[in-house]
Amino acid sequence: MDKIFKFIDLFAGIGGFHIAMHENGGNCVFASEIDKFARSTYEHNFERISPELFEKGNFNQDITDSNLDYSEIPNFDILCAGFPCQPFSNAGLKKGFDDTRGTLFFNIKEIVKAKIEGNKLNKEVLIPKILLLENVKGFKNHDKGNTFRVLKRTLNELGYEVAAEILNSKHFGVPQNRERIFIVAWHIDSIKKTDFKFPFGIDENNKVIFDKEKREAEAKNVCVGDILLSKSKLEELEEENKKSYTISAKLWAGHKRRKSEHAEKGNGFGYSLFNDNSPYTSTISARYYKDGSEILIDQKDENISIPRKLHPVEAARLQGYPIDSWYEIPVSDNQAYKQFGNSVSIPVVKTIASEIIKQLLYA
Repeated sequence: MDKIFKFIDLFAGIGGFHIAMHENGGNCVFASEIDKFARSTYEHNFERISPELFEKGNFNQDITDSNLDYSEIPNFDILCAGFPCQPFSNAGLKKGFDDTRGTLFFNIKEIVKAKIEGNKLNKEVLIPKILLLENVKGFKNHDKGNTFRVLKRTLNELGYEVAAEILNSKHFGVPQNRERIFIVAWHIDSIKKTDFKFPFGIDENNKVIFDKEKREAEAKNVCVGDILLSKSKLEELEEENKKSYTISAKLWAGHKRRKSEHAEKGNGFGYSLFNDNSPYTSTISARYYKDGSEILIDQKDENISIPRKLHPVEAARLQGYPIDSWYEIPVSDNQAYKQFGNSVSIPVVKTIASEIIKQLLYA
């Protein structure tokens, strides 16, 4: 892509936003991640495609560090952040910016505010044009909607128009039922637009679906078999690692017992079983490493009565990571499961980023 834009990657995790933006022509000029294992994965993979980020010391460890001068963060066009959702204390009870104090959204706001204030003194300091934020589906209704209203009002006061939608990964070419809220905000003095049309999925030809009502019918057909390793490849990896991904008989018995107990109480909690032909899995979470209960792979076709957990390679594929070309997993299985469970689904962000570029950045 000939038009290169700059972006920063906050609460970066293992780089889902980074890959999506990079593949749309973006250049990462600053990133921040506090978890040491996620940092290890991030640096291992991105020192090859974004070496300047590390050479210039712009891979920050703690965005809340009082010694970090936000005004010294390099100029950027787009701010990306899958920010943690802690409750906004006293959300909606006060007015203005202080509502977000004590949350990590506060740091996003302060970075943007520092750039806006800097621009008033020096036009070479650029006001961020666009913010792309991600959070759990429940964020929009958290605290009866107050949390989202505080966020929206805060961004409005900074001079941004705000649009938000809940999108599902299963409509973007990966077999995972994962709903997340995505928030796009653009600076109204920099971008003279009144709306942003969210993509709701992609079809068989990778064309964007803009009609929410048509996404179920038109979204690309996928199945769990698309992300699973072949039997021979799985056996090869198990031999290499001297471990089996089939869960223990004791754990399987425990899963079945708990599911039965929940069923008697009239709720649907318990393990979830999938096979090659399943259209999608449940949402993979950061706790997947504990017992794998939300996504177990049925092995009856292979005459194995006990199911298995996903291999980390399959977890990577489930989130759209380019694990079969260049992306690598330098950490333990448990850390890998946590990292992919915490990540954004890359195809969703990549599609949103493409539309941000077309509709807002270079419209």
